[in-house]
Amino acid sequence: MRTVAAYAPPGTISFGLSLVAELFQPRAGGPEFEFQLCTDTPGPVAVDPGLTVLVEHGLDRLASADLVLALPGVGYEEWSPGSVAAFRAAAERGALVAGHCVGAFLLATAGLLDGRRATTHWRFADRLAARFPGVDVRADQLYVDEGRVLTGAGAAAGLDMCLHLIRREHGAAVAALIARELVVPPHREGGQAQYAAVAMPAAGGDPLAEVLDWACGQLHRALSVDDLARRALLSRRTFIRRFRAMTGVSPGAWLIGQRLRRAEELLESTDLPMDEVAHQVGYASAAVLREQFVRRRGVPPSTYRRTFATRD
Repeated sequence: MRTVAAYAPPGTISFGLSLVAELFQPRAGGPEFEFQLCTDTPGPVAVDPGLTVLVEHGLDRLASADLVLALPGVGYEEWSPGSVAAFRAAAERGALVAGHCVGAFLLATAGLLDGRRATTHWRFADRLAARFPGVDVRADQLYVDEGRVLTGAGAAAGLDMCLHLIRREHGAAVAALIARELVVPPHREGGQAQYAAVAMPAAGGDPLAEVLDWACGQLHRALSVDDLARRALLSRRTFIRRFRAMTGVSPGAWLIGQRLRRAEELLESTDLPMDEVAHQVGYASAAVLREQFVRRRGVPPSTYRRTFATRD
C-alpha cells in the first residue's frame, strides 16, 4: 500500500480530509506514501465551514491507487454516478477500499458492503441500515476490517481506521512512528465503543492513567484486573467502572490488546524464539500467545513475523 487516492465530494468535511492527508504524508523512517486528492471535476471544491480546497485530480486517480478512500461529505444521501462506478471498479481490480463516517454510504451505494459488516458515525447508523438492508451495520464499533473493504465511524475514527490499516500493511513500528508524530494512540481496537475518549490515556496527574502507563511497562508479568485495581487504590468494581468510562473497553480486553501490540513489535524487530516473545508479553507459552494472536489478528505469530520480515 503506497499510493492513496482520497475522493472529496462537494461539501467534504474538512476535519476528515485533514486527518487522512496528514496520515499519508511521506516522513523520515516511514513508507513513501503518495497521497492524492481527487474529485469529480478538478477545481475548487467547497468544504466546511465555508472553505474551498483546490483539487487538482479527477476520478482517473482512483483507477490505479493501492488504497481508495471515500471522505465524508455533507451530501451523503446522493453520490455522483462517476464516483460510484470508480469505487466499484477499484474494488473489482483488487484495490483496498475504505470509507469513514458518511463516506461509508458511498461504499454501500456501490454495492461494496452487501453481505459485509460495516460501521459509520453512530448518528447515521440507523439510516445506513434502513437504506441498505444487506449491510450488517455495527453502530457500536470504531472501524470494521473486512479484508479489502474497511469502514470507520465518525471523522476522528477515520484516523483509527487508517492507523489500523497502516499497521496491518506496514507493521506496528511504522504505525507507532506516525502515531507518535501526530501525538495520538498508535492503535485502538475496532470493536471499541465509539464514545471512548482514548485507548491509552497519557499520564498527567490522573491516577488511573498513571496505572495504565505503569502496566505497559509490566506486560511481562501475569497482571490481573485486581493487580491494576490495587495499584489505583480502588475497589475492583469501581476500577472497572472508571476504566470503561475512560477507555471504552474492559481492563481484561485492554491488557490483551497491549500484550499483542508489544508482541507485534517484538516479532517485527527481533529474532527472539516464540516462547521468549510469549514470556516477554506475559503469556506462559508460545501456544498461549498463538491462540490469542490468531483469535485477534487472524494469523499465527510466525506468519506475522515472516510477512514483515519480507517487507521494506
